[in-house]
Amino acid sequence: MVRKYLMLSIAVMIILSSTAQKIYNVKKFGAKGDGKTDDAMAIQKAIDACTKTGGQVLFPALHTFMCSPITLKSNIDFHLEAGAILLANPDEKVYTKNAFRTNPGEGTIWIGAEKINNLTISGSGEINGNGISFMGAELEDSYVLKPFNILDPRPHVLTIIGGNNIRIKDIHIGNSAYWTVHLVGCNDVVISGITLLNSLKVRNSDGIDLDHSKNVRISDCYIESGDDCICLKNRREFEEFGPCENITVINCTMTSRSCAIKIGSENMDTIRQVVFNNCIIKKSNRGVGIQNRDEGVVSDVIFSNMIIEGHLFSDVWWGKAEPIYITAYRRANGNNKDANWRFPKAVTEGRVGEVKNIYFSNIKCISENGVYVSAESNDKISNIVFDNVDVLIDKTTAIAGGVYDRRPCKVEGFVKGSTSGFYFDAAKSITVRNCSVQWGSNKPNYFASVIESKNVDSLQLFNVAGQAAFPEKLEAIKK
Repeated sequence: MVRKYLMLSIAVMIILSSTAQKIYNVKKFGAKGDGKTDDAMAIQKAIDACTKTGGQVLFPALHTFMCSPITLKSNIDFHLEAGAILLANPDEKVYTKNAFRTNPGEGTIWIGAEKINNLTISGSGEINGNGISFMGAELEDSYVLKPFNILDPRPHVLTIIGGNNIRIKDIHIGNSAYWTVHLVGCNDVVISGITLLNSLKVRNSDGIDLDHSKNVRISDCYIESGDDCICLKNRREFEEFGPCENITVINCTMTSRSCAIKIGSENMDTIRQVVFNNCIIKKSNRGVGIQNRDEGVVSDVIFSNMIIEGHLFSDVWWGKAEPIYITAYRRANGNNKDANWRFPKAVTEGRVGEVKNIYFSNIKCISENGVYVSAESNDKISNIVFDNVDVLIDKTTAIAGGVYDRRPCKVEGFVKGSTSGFYFDAAKSITVRNCSVQWGSNKPNYFASVIESKNVDSLQLFNVAGQAAFPEKLEAIKK
């Protein structure tokens, strides 16, 4: 009997040892973890060894691993224990690889990967982009961007191009000098439980950018970023990857100096079948924005069960406190960045695609501005539904309002206009159902109507509650 149990125990041990994940501790490959030594070479050795067998690249607790650019590979769990920090090298000269292929003017790559499968980034440790090190002087609401000649050396924290089966979970990531998590042409992605904190003064510091990516699930995340928190797009540099589609985002809390949730503005393909649900947006310059500026189409998007809180910031940041924003305008063809990289080859005049089948349900908005829908012609935006969307407008900052922000577009960027609960300018088939508009105690003279509409074909109103900001002078519904 004893021999039988002994043989069984040996068999179990053999099974466990054969299935246990192989661990590649970066310190055993020469990483110092002292926060001063550049550990990139040692970390890369651990990654290269791990990809051959599969397993975990381990960053042990209570060490700071400063490093230059590294390349992630297939079949690894890139794991940072609680108290472990991976810190970007502050030396601009080590960043030489463009984040957008032959376009050198929009940052570089720190942690990169291309054409990989089965990558997990995990743990309760921190990936720190050391972003403030790459900034110029600190201003009241932003940092000065350092001048550069051709290559903008500011590193993006994580760039994955052509990845499949990507999992990013539980990690703390941020302090980025540019975009934080950029997923290009990726398929089957789960991002869950991460904390993403960027300085609210760093311009271009997007949180999560999904670029030509498919079948992505984002959940239970907390994001603060100077620029967009979550953005869906189709950049021209990666056009071979096709549409951005089948995206779900649930249970996230976001704060942005620009737009917390944005679709566009770069969209040369199609963005479709997208759901945002159970999200909170706090103290943002713009809450939800669909900003179509290229020939691509945006369709079949649902926003539901959300609280949106916003207020005005300076013109350094995009937006004018619109809690919900849908626009479709051709891109401006002026500055060198647009002329060289935004349009198709040999094209200097852009065009804009449709935005259609967009649904907003059970959303509570508190801001200094109202819902804004606007296009260059009324055939560009169609079938927009607002159901149980409540808007409270109150003046809470000293920054002047009565302005809408249509940048970047060929026509005027800032447009003066009255602030109404729902402002519609050029669209067709808009439905407003079971919605309300209220006004706070501080009402400047540009606060206006519940709904203001012009050049809209088929505006349907059902059970809309509220009165004008100054009912003795203005009508509630202005067409």
